[in-house]
Amino acid sequence: MDDFNSETDSSYTSYWRDWFISSRGNEYFCEIDEDYLTDRFNLTGLNTEVQYYQYALDLVTDVFDLDCDDEMREQIEKSARHLYGLVHARYIVTTRGLSKMFEKFKKAEFGKCPRYHCDQHPLLPMGQHDVPGVSSVKLFCAKCEDLYNPKSSRHASIDGAYFGTSFHNILLQVYPNAVPVKTTRRYEPKVFGFRVHAAAALMRWQEDRREEMLDRLRRARVESGFEEEEEEDDELEDDEDMDGDDFDGEHDGYAQPTTVQAHQ
Repeated sequence: MDDFNSETDSSYTSYWRDWFISSRGNEYFCEIDEDYLTDRFNLTGLNTEVQYYQYALDLVTDVFDLDCDDEMREQIEKSARHLYGLVHARYIVTTRGLSKMFEKFKKAEFGKCPRYHCDQHPLLPMGQHDVPGVSSVKLFCAKCEDLYNPKSSRHASIDGAYFGTSFHNILLQVYPNAVPVKTTRRYEPKVFGFRVHAAAALMRWQEDRREEMLDRLRRARVESGFEEEEEEDDELEDDEDMDGDDFDGEHDGYAQPTTVQAHQ
């Protein structure tokens, strides 16, 4: 509200929505029609979720005339922003709201996908929860069908509930031409021009993890049940020869090292 500190109270209240939409960090929002804001049916249930609800609504609809101190005005302003966000989530799934958001989408006002193979496809804001205060807004790419964090910290602080979990999917259904052709291009890791096979990489990772587990089981003197364990008996016997002095007689079902040597 620093932009209005030098203005009169009438200017402050007359241009609240214009100020809110034009403020830095609010570029993701579209302007809600006054008719929608003044229809009580569209605001059902919000009076229990917003502090100073009536004052906040008066501020948003430009009829606020309460003479209050700065602290009270700040609290009402905060509630007005929250109220606008909650109403915004409902408005953008209406025909009029979808049209406004679609225009912003076509201009890539929400940003472009950072993934190289998406060719800078425009993004759509979305929330991961419909309940406010749970998570911040994310950006959805319809081409790779993945989510991204906003680049700007101002945008990253916007509550995801102000866009909801359904808006982006509804917009793509209403405007099917906006649905991009899915790309099958993927980055292929290579070494000196030779492709690194994903299955081979996964197998190596699994083998490393298995060896780590087997090593822990060996140290704990626990049978793993792997078939490969029998093939490694010779290596185990060498290890037992080195540690044989630390065990007397039979210990935990293991024979003495001299017995193992006799079988050899």
